Parts: sequence; structure tokens; C-alpha cells
Amino acid sequence: MIIIGIAGGSGSGKTTVVKKVMNSFANEDVGVLSQDSYYRDLKHLSEKDRSLINFDHPESIEFELLVDHLKELRKGNGIEQPTYDYIQSLRLPLTLTIEPSPIVIVEGILLFTDKRVRNLCDIKIFVDAEPDERLIRIVKRDMRDRGRNANEVIERYALVKEMHVHFIEPTKRFADLIIPQGGENHVAIDMLVAAIRHFAITKRLAEPQQTKVLHC
Repeated sequence: MIIIGIAGGSGSGKTTVVKKVMNSFANEDVGVLSQDSYYRDLKHLSEKDRSLINFDHPESIEFELLVDHLKELRKGNGIEQPTYDYIQSLRLPLTLTIEPSPIVIVEGILLFTDKRVRNLCDIKIFVDAEPDERLIRIVKRDMRDRGRNANEVIERYALVKEMHVHFIEPTKRFADLIIPQGGENHVAIDMLVAAIRHFAITKRLAEPQQTKVLHC
């Protein structure tokens, strides 16, 4: 199994990169975990208190559970990934079954702030983009998916920017590959896909007992 970590600022284009990588392999070869599914369960808080939570801070993520799930997948065991309601800021009772696969992609803005996650990743990618581009994408996403209007998103962006500078941007130094321009950087994505194929072949030769084979 190859675990690929994809991090980068909010609105940097991580989702597009993930989709393009997935499209380069057979569906059954790739599984995806989203850091956003691992926001801490806040059902013990009132709606008002939940609205005050800083979701761009590493402490908002239940990294312990994410790490356990990555380890289970590496052992060959399936996991039940949580699901999250971004409008109510609540973890939902429904879970998503993720089975082990030759390639596991885990993505999220705060991913590389946790050393345990970094150590589990065979390849670490940082998706970069200009602040103005990220802001435009954040406005569109939060209005579409998170029930906010444009003014609310822009007002919140000051905190998003501060957290980016403090926690996310510094993790760029942990990346094996930095992809500027997000999903529009076709050359970098092609290099990433080639690196995954090479890594898979090398690992398969080193571990001939593995039964699951990546369709290269």
C-alpha cells in the first residue's frame, strides 16, 4: 500500500489534484480519506459555542482517529470513516466504509501539522496557490457547501489567512513535491502520477508476497 498525503491552503486546488490523480488509475486501486471528515465531535456544545470554534486550527482535528485509521488500512483492514455536517458543525451518525487499496490518498489543509500523519505518508504533496485565487475558491465553496453568504466568508477570511500563515504554510517544507497553480499544473500532476507508478513498482518488487497489485 502507498499512502499519499496531499496538503495545502484552503482553496488551493487540492480536490482537483486528488481527482486528476484518481483518474490516472483504476477505480479499485485508489481510496481517499479527507481530513475534514475527522473534525472533532462537538455534539456536547451548543450551536452558539460550535460557531466559535476555529476549524482552521490543528486542535479541531481528531488526528488520533485519523492515524488509527491509516494504520488499520495499512494492515489490510477496512475502516469506517466519519462523516461531517459542515453547516451544523456536527459529526453525523453515518459512516463511510473505506476498504484497503493499493493507493490511499489522504488530503487536508492541516495534514502535515501532525508528525504521526507525516510519518505514515510515503509521498507528501503540498498544493500551492496565490492568496487571491484561494479566496475566490473559498467564497464559492463556502457559499455552495457551508451555508455562508459572501460577506460572512470574507469576514472569516482574516482568521483563515492567519491560520494559514501560522500552521499551513510552514508545513510546505515537509513536502516531497510542491504543486503551484493547483489542479491546473498538468506537468506537476504528471510528475506525481509517474512518481506513484515508480514507487508502486519498486515497492511491489520489494514485497513480492503482496496479493493486491496496482494496475500500472
